[in-house]
Formats: sequence, structure tokens, C-alpha cells
Amino acid sequence: MADSSVTLHSSSFVLAVPNLKTSASYFRDALGFSLAWPEDLGWQLASRGSIRIMLGHSPKGVTPAEIGDHNYFGYFNVNNVDALYEEYLSSGAIILQSPEDKPHGMREFTVATPDGHRMMFGQEIA
Repeated sequence: MADSSVTLHSSSFVLAVPNLKTSASYFRDALGFSLAWPEDLGWQLASRGSIRIMLGHSPKGVTPAEIGDHNYFGYFNVNNVDALYEEYLSSGAIILQSPEDKPHGMREFTVATPDGHRMMFGQEIA
């Protein structure tokens, strides 16, 4: 049974990436994330709002593109999915699916990273 005195506050994602510099630049330039750590750590922290993504340099690992449908790593709820889509479209983000209203009550779109990680951004349909 879960301990009711324990509260989970937020989450961070950890992604292995083959080229840390390329991935960090993409998160900063195309997705609007801030980078927090020095370049020489072998890791980079990308954050935007309450989303934190730790990118770890892993040049010999299996690429996300090689794992097919299992390369989704996050679903992010936002307050204005269409405005975020337009921002990403104009900044050169890799858009896999434009915003669509889904039967489960969300309007959402899909973005990929240069490495093949996929993430979805969604907003509840009023």
C-alpha cells in the first residue's frame, strides 16, 4: 500500500543521446528549453517550465530510431497546444503529427528529436 505521507512532486526524464551537442542545441533552439550544465560534463539539463530532461552522451548505445514505437518518452500537458505547435513549426522542430482532437478528450501533436525520441504535447479539449 502506498504511504499517504509521500507526495510525488514532479518528474524528470533521462535520455541517452548519441551526440550531446546536437541534442542539447535542438532542445534549446527548436524546442525553447534552457540549458543549465557546462558542456564538458557528458550530461546536459534541458528545462522549460516544470519539464526537466537530462540528456546523457551515449555514442555507442542503441538509437531511439532503432526501437520503433518504444521511442516515446513523454506526454506533456500544456495550456495552449496550438500556440506551442506554431512556435515549434516556426523554429524548425521535427513535427511528426500536427494538432488533432483525439477521442480521449485531448488535442495533441507529436514532436521528434534528431535522435528519434518522440514526445507528445496535449491540451484538454474544453
